[in-house]
Amino acid sequence: QVQLVESGAGLVQAGGSLRLSCSATGNIGRINTMGWYRQAPGKQRELVAGETTFGNTDYADSVKGRSTSYRDNAKNMGYLQMNSLKPEDAGVYYCTAKVDEWDYWGQGTQVTVSS
Repeated sequence: QVQLVESGAGLVQAGGSLRLSCSATGNIGRINTMGWYRQAPGKQRELVAGETTFGNTDYADSVKGRSTSYRDNAKNMGYLQMNSLKPEDAGVYYCTAKVDEWDYWGQGTQVTVSS
């Protein structure tokens, strides 16, 4: 079993930056891909950034150019750096990972952006 735990969220002013972290623990064989989703109130969960099996990362159009998703494989950590935050970036952010052949999700962490 693998556990994903997000951290680093909270209240941020519009225009500010934040870095979300995702820690993967447990019976980790190989982390194939990691990604981030978010869900705003009343909206569907949407992809923010996600690694593909080809090694690149797809970003939602709404965050392109101001977000970077990356990993520290030695630490089994994933990160999402977001800059120039907008009120519409608010929501619950979820880390997801494909470890070996299984998909895992974190419990989510709240990001609030004040205007």
